[in-house]
Amino acid sequence: MIELSNVSISYPVAGGAPVPVLENVSMKIERGEMIYLVGPTGSGKTSLLKLLYMDLLPDTGILRVADYRSDKMKPSDLPYLRRSIGVVFQDFQLLPDRNVFENVAFAQYVTGNRGKPVKNRVLHVLSRVGLSHKRRRFPHELSGGEQQRVVIARAIINQPYIMLADEPTGNLDPTVADDVQKLLIGLHRSGMTVIIATHDYRLVRNFPARTLAVMNRRIVEVDPRSLTS
Repeated sequence: MIELSNVSISYPVAGGAPVPVLENVSMKIERGEMIYLVGPTGSGKTSLLKLLYMDLLPDTGILRVADYRSDKMKPSDLPYLRRSIGVVFQDFQLLPDRNVFENVAFAQYVTGNRGKPVKNRVLHVLSRVGLSHKRRRFPHELSGGEQQRVVIARAIINQPYIMLADEPTGNLDPTVADDVQKLLIGLHRSGMTVIIATHDYRLVRNFPARTLAVMNRRIVEVDPRSLTS
């Protein structure tokens, strides 16, 4: 599903040399896997997620996501790649002037879909995340956990085969975080490839899966049970 071959990425710095983030990284993620990305702040977890939906491109090396390769991507290919990837952010990024239904439907509208099929699809994914009864509420009327569920519903509305979650439980209390984590695990068990960047080692230990640590510009596999807060 995902393969990095000798990939390096860096960030430009005004008036200075680029700052390396990852250097000569090679790894594979199989279809249907669930992966945690861990590591200290600034280690490159978010940069790696951006790389996977090709918001960043490698300085050197090749990234392959399904049938798309970084060295052969055309601008016209990007929308199709990104429709196959759902992204969940810590800060929600919901539209404050639209209700839950409209926030989720927006992901369909931007792809040109309209009408009853959109309504049916939105109601289906809201049911899947347990929010059908709050479809007319606005973001400010929801708890943090409920807002994150709306974000997940929006991320899966286009039926992606990859889910990228960047600190999805970072602003939630432990009980709510567990509920959101169980929802992501349910998506994984339905066949989706799920990649979660997190600082919450409690969740990683309680819901273990393959764990990759981003550190010193490399990616190494670690035992989730060995992680300590």
